[in-house]
Amino acid sequence: MSRLPEGAFRIEEFLLGRSQAEGFFQDFTGRIRRRFSVELEGRLDDGVLVLSEDFLFDDGATEQRVWRIMPVGPEGYTASADDMIGEAHGGVRSGVLRWSYLFSLKLGARRLRVRFRDTFVQIAEDALLNTASITKFGLELGRTTIVFRRAA
Repeated sequence: MSRLPEGAFRIEEFLLGRSQAEGFFQDFTGRIRRRFSVELEGRLDDGVLVLSEDFLFDDGATEQRVWRIMPVGPEGYTASADDMIGEAHGGVRSGVLRWSYLFSLKLGARRLRVRFRDTFVQIAEDALLNTASITKFGLELGRTTIVFRRAA
């Protein structure tokens, strides 16, 4: 088992450089609807983490998203990405990063405005767990679970 690093969790440090992720989406009943893998590349641009994500879904579909993650003070963050409505806002407390944002989720030919509530927990020196609740009008539509691993 790998050890956790000393000090506060900083997402811009963990996701700097190359990393990979595996995850799935499950609907409100708990049924897994979609699995995916992600190749990530993070670089710093004037103190902002620019994170490119390339998704490959189990049905062969692909998707790309670029995040801009900015530290705000010692423990706060704002973030923006393609398909987001506004910005994510949140921060680190007790080693756990939480943020929330509105997102334009593609469903077939249409888009649905939903809220994501993300939680990031570093579970090992080279592993980060992300869970997100996806809601509409306060009702949970589903959840995502993703494990990020730094590339060797």
